[in-house]
Amino acid sequence: MKIALATGLIIVLALGIYIGLRVSDSKWAGVDESVVEKFAVEANHPPWEPLINIERGDLPLLLFLLAGAAGGFTAGYYFRSLFPPKGKG
Repeated sequence: MKIALATGLIIVLALGIYIGLRVSDSKWAGVDESVVEKFAVEANHPPWEPLINIERGDLPLLLFLLAGAAGGFTAGYYFRSLFPPKGKG
């Protein structure tokens, strides 16, 4: 009974979030756009194009993949010192 209730609640919440996000037309502005950019324009320092623009394309995915591979390699290399056996702790 508890599992069915929890599953139903999760489905209702997920459906509500999905419908709410699909209905809203506005783009959620981040701190950079809503606060920092406003003060920069007031101080006569308009925003400029970044040196490496990672907002479009597959570059963010590649960077995420490389960071995950480096972190996974490091954690695997130091696995025994991160998680020592129970007898030698």
